[in-house]
Amino acid sequence: MDEKLIAQIVEEVIRQLQAVQTQGGQKPTCSACEDITSPACKAVPMLKAQDPEALLRMKRKTNARIGVGKAGARLNTQTMLTLRADHAQARDAVFVDVNPQVLEDLGLFTVQTCCEDKNTYVTRPDLGRTLSKEAVKTLKEKCVMNPDVQIYAADGLSSTAIQVNLPKILPVLMDSLKAKGLKVGTPFFLRFGRVGSQEHVAETLGAKVVCVLIGERPGLATAESMSAYIAYNAYVGMPESKRTVVSNIHKDGTAAVEAGAYVADVIEMILDQKASGVELVK
Repeated sequence: MDEKLIAQIVEEVIRQLQAVQTQGGQKPTCSACEDITSPACKAVPMLKAQDPEALLRMKRKTNARIGVGKAGARLNTQTMLTLRADHAQARDAVFVDVNPQVLEDLGLFTVQTCCEDKNTYVTRPDLGRTLSKEAVKTLKEKCVMNPDVQIYAADGLSSTAIQVNLPKILPVLMDSLKAKGLKVGTPFFLRFGRVGSQEHVAETLGAKVVCVLIGERPGLATAESMSAYIAYNAYVGMPESKRTVVSNIHKDGTAAVEAGAYVADVIEMILDQKASGVELVK
């Protein structure tokens, strides 16, 4: 590829990034030097519409990629770059570790599953459901035994979700459960943990109810989604239908603070009915 053609391509990319305008001729809310994955930048329509106000209203109602336009048969440059940037954020959410400072600030100690590293965790889900011998020993030494409720966090498939949401949800959840007069276990963080790890945690600590706050598989819309999986009298090998889940905990879904209070109410209901999952009557 000759230098003249490269220069033309670069000029066209810059032109598309800087010349995005709404139908009304307003200046774009984002420019080439800003974060193209920001909500403000994504809110700018990339195509001309017969009813631009209707398009803007639709874009405010969803984070789906509507009104993104195209260049010939392909997506335009900014849309393609935004897709790649969102994909990079999703990959980072899976492969980075939770910042130890976040856990330290929350007073959480860390134990690990049978996965030795992130690659093993991604390729061996079964090992992510099983506690290491060291983890079992540590839990028995540091945790309150036979609690009504055991809360713990696990990175799951999004460390980003844990870093963003855990500091907001955990204090509210713990305080709400204690205010209900429940015996709450010692919270901790499980590295390389899957949802099924809660069965081993329940058997190790003798908890009536176990709730794991875990990062969900990131998508191109958000990499910050957390879920709370709750089980009554969990045991190794139990069916998935016995789990109750509160999902989509993130800034564009259910706010973490609100979710903390709601999860506490759900746990109280589970203890009252002595059932979870499909057996729980709401």
